[in-house]
Amino acid sequence: MLMRTDPFRELDRLAQQVFNGSGTWSRPAAMPMDAYRAGDEFVVAFDLPGVSAEAIELDVERNVLTVKAERRPARTGDNVEMQVAERPLGVFSRQLFLGDSLDTEHIQAAYDAGVLTLRIPVLEKAKPRRIAITGQDVPQINA
Repeated sequence: MLMRTDPFRELDRLAQQVFNGSGTWSRPAAMPMDAYRAGDEFVVAFDLPGVSAEAIELDVERNVLTVKAERRPARTGDNVEMQVAERPLGVFSRQLFLGDSLDTEHIQAAYDAGVLTLRIPVLEKAKPRRIAITGQDVPQINA
């Protein structure tokens, strides 16, 4: 219902992250995520620590959701000499193929503590509903 992913593309992204931690706009690095259903909406959480909210792009075209983010080097002064720099820099990206039962017009996005959280409502037509039964009266049994 939520998404389909291309396993070969994901393997390529993971291999790129292991062998070349920096992503570029033409070959972005992998972006880890969690996805789950909570009531009448799907929730997707992307890990983007160290990325500013202004460096995140979120687009939906048809049923394809694209998230791109860029982690830039920390700004340092003239008298600063970096001792350890292990956090990968560059561009991170992820595409999700959303099912037809999700309402892409009403996606909500929030970014807090390095986590981008998207809430995608389920369309009314896709929600379970109770069907009333009509017909002949069923005789009551008196006990």
